[in-house]
Amino acid sequence: MAAKYNHNSFIKNTSLIDGIFLDVNVLPQIYETMSDETYIIEPEYDQRPEMLAYKLYGDTKLWWVFALRNPDIILDPIRDFKSGTGIVLPSAGSVKSLGGNATTGIPTTNGKTIPNIL
Repeated sequence: MAAKYNHNSFIKNTSLIDGIFLDVNVLPQIYETMSDETYIIEPEYDQRPEMLAYKLYGDTKLWWVFALRNPDIILDPIRDFKSGTGIVLPSAGSVKSLGGNATTGIPTTNGKTIPNIL
């Protein structure tokens, strides 16, 4: 039996043991796509991945996608989310395929935005 968590939660597919305890979590995969963008974390988002998630995907609860997409860079999803750190931003399509509500475009390094066509 799967636990009933918000569709934006990274533990939404984790099953329950005896209807009470969460089983071992199997994290979803965020695969590389051609729509992914390299991004340098700006000072306004220093240790605030939820704020960047809101700007990019329209939902603060999608903060965890940055850690999943950048496992070698972001070990601690809050403390390692430092300004000046280069990360790869998952495309809105990748986030939506995880069950997220990505509603906005992704800003590119040249100041333009890739619209979300999903």
